[in-house]
Amino acid sequence: MTDPWDTLKLLADPTRLRLLHLLLKEELSVAEMQDILDMGQSRISSHLALLRKGEMAVDRKDGKRTYYSYNPNIDSRQRRLIDAACQAVVDHPEFKQDRSNLNRVLEKRRRHAERYFNEVAGRLGKNYLPGRSWEAIGHFLLHLTPEIEIADLGAGEGVIAQLLARRARTVYCIDNSPRMVEVGAEQAAKLGFNNLVYKLGDIEKIPLKDNSVDLALLSQALHHAQHPQKAIQEAYRILKPGGKIVVIDLKQHNFEKARELYADLWLGFTENSVYQFLKKADFRQVEVNIVAREEKEPNFETLLAGGVK
Repeated sequence: MTDPWDTLKLLADPTRLRLLHLLLKEELSVAEMQDILDMGQSRISSHLALLRKGEMAVDRKDGKRTYYSYNPNIDSRQRRLIDAACQAVVDHPEFKQDRSNLNRVLEKRRRHAERYFNEVAGRLGKNYLPGRSWEAIGHFLLHLTPEIEIADLGAGEGVIAQLLARRARTVYCIDNSPRMVEVGAEQAAKLGFNNLVYKLGDIEKIPLKDNSVDLALLSQALHHAQHPQKAIQEAYRILKPGGKIVVIDLKQHNFEKARELYADLWLGFTENSVYQFLKKADFRQVEVNIVAREEKEPNFETLLAGGVK
């Protein structure tokens, strides 16, 4: 039986308490805990070793992975101390965020399993088929765009907007570069798009009315925002109830030259941070996934996120 003083010493560290708080809810791998807490592997592993030594956590091997869970056979006095410590901080912002990130990671786990069984059920998509490409599929899907009001935020010249405008009722292209707006408007006129409207404005102060669009699109624009959370809040403001946001951006990277080469203000974002941007703006049904990884260095990865107002 662990000495109560030793238990209190272990619980005094915020990181260990956050880990226990998670393990009380779910068995997790080290990688999943890294994803939830946005911490390095060595830091998490060292704290888990102490929790295991203090008989608060147990581990099991599954192939190359190690999973940790709360010790179900813990002494009752020790359990009461842990419950009291967790209850005392249950409303702390970090612990609320951890629970939110835990839900996201568990949802990702469920989707991963679903994808696996879908793949083994058939091999469609594994082999080459003449005439099938992501570009062709993209154009095919764009033909399914309903007649809705769309805001392309940080649109640039409006390449995506021009494709959406073929089916949408109206597409508003918002950009803070006067030259981009000028060039985009000229191209729209040449192509005969009367439903493609270019407006000069900042994505953190969008020149559109409240509840005015059905879809807000931020394609590789969020990492140019001074305050990404404000941009997401603005997207929420202009969306109609039931409207959707789609965010396509870079996963966090270390390619510092992007600041000079592409005028990037942010070196991408973690899945957790994008998830929290959307949740704090009151979006529901939030999902964040990695959808692409470039083969050439610096091996940029692309995040796709969505939510509903």
